[in-house]
Amino acid sequence: MEAVILAGIARRVLDELLKNPYRTIELRSARNVLAIEEAINDALRLFLTYDPFEDVSTGTEGLLAELMEAKELETRIPWEESDEREITVCRAKVRLIGLGRIVEVERRDGILIAKVRELFPHEMSIG
Repeated sequence: MEAVILAGIARRVLDELLKNPYRTIELRSARNVLAIEEAINDALRLFLTYDPFEDVSTGTEGLLAELMEAKELETRIPWEESDEREITVCRAKVRLIGLGRIVEVERRDGILIAKVRELFPHEMSIG
């Protein structure tokens, strides 16, 4: 199955998603926000991983999720903290489908799309 990769997701979020299959996650990374837009446009599943974008490759393990809904919010930030005045934040409601391992990675317009094989819990090595 094909899935859009959300990389650099906090371990705490992945653990909470395993305990409760429905969760709203807040994304600030521009790559992840664009990945959510791609998932909406192409009706693709999501592949969430702790690994940063640079480390995602064949064999990377993570969670497969369905995107239930998403919305972008513009948030203003104090000028003292950044050179920019606002940041785009995406809130995405997801539903856990299962565990997965990347079989093949493809880059499309700066977004990582993976062919993912679903795993059984005893096959996972995420620690």
